[in-house]
Amino acid sequence: MESLISFQHVSIVRQGRFLLDDVTWETKRSEHWAILGANGAGKTTLLQTILGYLWPSKGQIHVLTHQLGKYDVRELRKSIGFVSTNMDSRLEADQSALAITVSGRYAAYGLYEDIRKEDREEAMHFLSMMEAGQLATEPYQLLSQGEKQKVLIARSLMAHPSILILDEPCNGLDFPSRERLIQTIQNLCSTIDAPQVLYVTHYPDEIMPAISHTLLLRDGSIVGTGLKEEVLTEELLSMTFAIAVQVSFQNNYPVVRLKH
Repeated sequence: MESLISFQHVSIVRQGRFLLDDVTWETKRSEHWAILGANGAGKTTLLQTILGYLWPSKGQIHVLTHQLGKYDVRELRKSIGFVSTNMDSRLEADQSALAITVSGRYAAYGLYEDIRKEDREEAMHFLSMMEAGQLATEPYQLLSQGEKQKVLIARSLMAHPSILILDEPCNGLDFPSRERLIQTIQNLCSTIDAPQVLYVTHYPDEIMPAISHTLLLRDGSIVGTGLKEEVLTEELLSMTFAIAVQVSFQNNYPVVRLKH
């Protein structure tokens, strides 16, 4: 099976500090991954490295078969969707959800021309897939945080990425909004032509059934990597969060609680 991401003994050292320490990790096509760890574990550094914004001090990285450092990362990023709440400040927030979605096709943060029919149809397809079709005419700035996340994911799909990175997509959401967003991402992952999803979080209970594999990080090092059921154990999660936990699964969702 084709490898989409490959880290071979990758370390990133800045000012004498290891941001990533000897990371070896590989993802295959059709796998969806959760990247899990506490604040400061190295999750953001890992994402910045995949996107070519940080360069390793040691080791090799291949993304979509291309070795970083030997390929134009600007071209590579066209095949990687990235969704983060930090994108809000860059968007033309007074534009409609539809316009924001269409802008993803052109790697822009807003539109300044009329929307072409084919772009409108595809954008509506992706908005509907994210259960946000009814928001198409709404100004982006008036949407709730959960609604914005759905629009941003639809926007990223307009470029037909091979990899879709969701960086803490449920951050700041209330319980109903979080559960609705998780379900729409679950539905997206379950489609036949879905991109590989990298779901970044520090909450184990967000890891939905469609996520097949998990990478656990602590202090820039890998604690565990592999099939979700084999990695989300009490031992490895206790090491990841530096506190004793108990783990069970309900409906293929992990349920993690502190041990008392």
